[in-house]
Amino acid sequence: MSTSRMILRRSAAVVGAAALAVGFAACASGGDEGSDPSGSASTLERLQEEGTITVAIADERPYSWIGDDGEPIGATIAMHKEIFAGMGIDDVDVVEVDWNSLIPGLKAGRYDAVSAGMSILPERCAEAAFSDPEIMYTTALMVPEGNPDGLTDLDSVVDDGDVTLAVLKGGIEAGYAEKLGISNTVSVDNAQSGMDLVSNQRADAFAMTAISLNWMADNNPDAGVETTDAFVQVIDGVEQIGAGSTVFRQDDTELLEAYNAELATITGDVDAYMGLVGEFGFTEENLPPADLTTEQLCSGDLG
Repeated sequence: MSTSRMILRRSAAVVGAAALAVGFAACASGGDEGSDPSGSASTLERLQEEGTITVAIADERPYSWIGDDGEPIGATIAMHKEIFAGMGIDDVDVVEVDWNSLIPGLKAGRYDAVSAGMSILPERCAEAAFSDPEIMYTTALMVPEGNPDGLTDLDSVVDDGDVTLAVLKGGIEAGYAEKLGISNTVSVDNAQSGMDLVSNQRADAFAMTAISLNWMADNNPDAGVETTDAFVQVIDGVEQIGAGSTVFRQDDTELLEAYNAELATITGDVDAYMGLVGEFGFTEENLPPADLTTEQLCSGDLG
């Protein structure tokens, strides 16, 4: 699927995609449906009774971060306040952790969901349950001003051979680099550290989602960095579709089902979607196509 094909017709298929994804997540669950280890009530019932859900983020802007005033902000935060309110959960508490700790902390019960636009990947689906796709994205490279190595995508990093590439620990770009045989990499815990490596000339490039890198470059004009044009990485002849969503524990199928029902009312309405994420730099190109399902992405079927 090319970037130009990401804007497809919206239809009732959004609801169908939600049902398929819920069914897949339910099949992957090994526990009682929606059970809460702390009691007999399901996680959804507990959260509705308490009126609060705790979500984890990893400071990847403009997806989600803690603002200067101490309040959470970002595209996924805006979506989640709307969606969880529709589920009868009015308060969204946020905790910030390193990216690589998001799923382990979720499984350990430290929070109820992950609000970080996390890519839907087969290896992650084996560990947790992903909602229907929420945000499409492309990749870019952050490089020193002037792009002295003339980098354009990860293939150009492979061709150069001497480039030191920074990647987010546990991020999808780290997987791309490994599959492409890029061994000269430096792993970082967060996006700020990746930009700092390039700014301080300790790395020649930092690979991450294009919208995040553009946001960082625009908001740090004195960092001495710029970004390449966005690209869809090709590996073994297959374009790597980037789609992120909200992550839940595999046992919380009732919570996932309720979430997907509310999500469909937003992703099925361009105006509603843009009303929540547009101010953070997202466009209609980031709205997932109606025929893209979590089941497809979890299976790794990108052809």
